Amino acid sequence: MATQSRTRTLSAIAGAHRANVEPNQLIENRTVYASQLAELSVYDTYEQAERIRLDAGDLLYCGMMTGRKVMHGMDGFSTEFLPHESFVVAPGEYVEIDFPEATMETPTTCMTLEIPRETLMKVCDQLNTVSERPKDLGDWEVETRQWHLAHTDATQQLLERIVASHVQKEDDCDLVLNFGVNELVARMLRQQGRDFLLRCVQQNPTQSGLTNAVAHIEENLAQSVDIDRLARIACMSRTKLFQKFKNSLGCSPAQYQQQRRLEQACKLIRSGKSITSTCYELGFSNPSHFSRRFHQQYGMTPREFASR
Repeated sequence: MATQSRTRTLSAIAGAHRANVEPNQLIENRTVYASQLAELSVYDTYEQAERIRLDAGDLLYCGMMTGRKVMHGMDGFSTEFLPHESFVVAPGEYVEIDFPEATMETPTTCMTLEIPRETLMKVCDQLNTVSERPKDLGDWEVETRQWHLAHTDATQQLLERIVASHVQKEDDCDLVLNFGVNELVARMLRQQGRDFLLRCVQQNPTQSGLTNAVAHIEENLAQSVDIDRLARIACMSRTKLFQKFKNSLGCSPAQYQQQRRLEQACKLIRSGKSITSTCYELGFSNPSHFSRRFHQQYGMTPREFASR
């Protein structure tokens, strides 16, 4: 099964890394693999610990490889941090980390990319040139805040390529890092832009035609998207509606609804709701269809997600 294979691949990357590294400390043993375009590090922890502080100089993108952490943010929130999730720490901020399950036999491993401001601005400039957002939403820019999300299967594979190329000492690892970091930042900006748009929708859904359309989708996640009706709500032609969604969200209205359904599914499952109830509440035709879509988005089935 594809998910099991990919999980083994991620575990194999962490295992190959640890096989070549003699730890100097048992908690957050750090190995730096690259530090030109972005500083790529892998952290291993071999014993349980609480409130270990991690500071970010530049923007710090963290991705779990194996095990479980609990992240405590500066604003007082706490959240579990698991494989197939990312956590972003803004420049100048910090998090405190618990390691509730780490042992010598089953260490907790994560990777980080510390991304310089120059790299972030370069990608922002490129997006503002080739994918201009609606004027009322402003230019593409990085929001400096702590940010936790379950990332897509495509993002998971991207992180695996970046780390594996350095752990395995591939000849083109610097090139992989160069392209990979730019793609990762673009994905992060797209996600942050969408989060910003959602906040606009919550504050003033009639701010623009686009926010009107997004608000309608948000209020009707369980219903199929009617493009003609959505265009009327947005006061746009079908062509312009698709263009606005593509520029601002990187997808079509139907694809956006699918992503939002699955994100809501994660929240419902994590809150304890059954997979079957979640499936029908969000408008999927049957549990098999729901499971396939969930797997396409997150690289795991709803059942696997629920058991983490």
